[in-house]
Amino acid sequence: MSKHAIADELSPELEAFQRKIEGLVGTILLVGVLASCALLLSGMVWRFAESGSFVFDYELNKMNLFQFMIKELTLTIEGKFRARLLISLGIVTLLLTPYIRVLASMVYFAFVEKNLKYTLFTAFVLTVLSYTLFLR
Repeated sequence: MSKHAIADELSPELEAFQRKIEGLVGTILLVGVLASCALLLSGMVWRFAESGSFVFDYELNKMNLFQFMIKELTLTIEGKFRARLLISLGIVTLLLTPYIRVLASMVYFAFVEKNLKYTLFTAFVLTVLSYTLFLR
């Protein structure tokens, strides 16, 4: 019996589990995008109510995601809680959503499907995302 014929005869429990994992990955994307939109919109409304303008004083050049988060958290700890924090959290949420989705997919391919080829491809994508988000 070929490998594909065996794969076509998955148990109902395994098929149900695969559907749950696929649903989880979809939910990660949906929740991440909706949370990001809610944070961004809240920050924009707050900023407009506060100043009558949507202009923010951001400087994102040559800053990776960790540096960006640390800068915003430092301002918050110093008592400078402002609309900008919500906008920043929205940006961070939006940037981390695909990262978490790829991480969940890699775990799925490695431990559920036990598919080395897809695990390696997904690990490569995760490595590229990690580099661009955290090290660059």
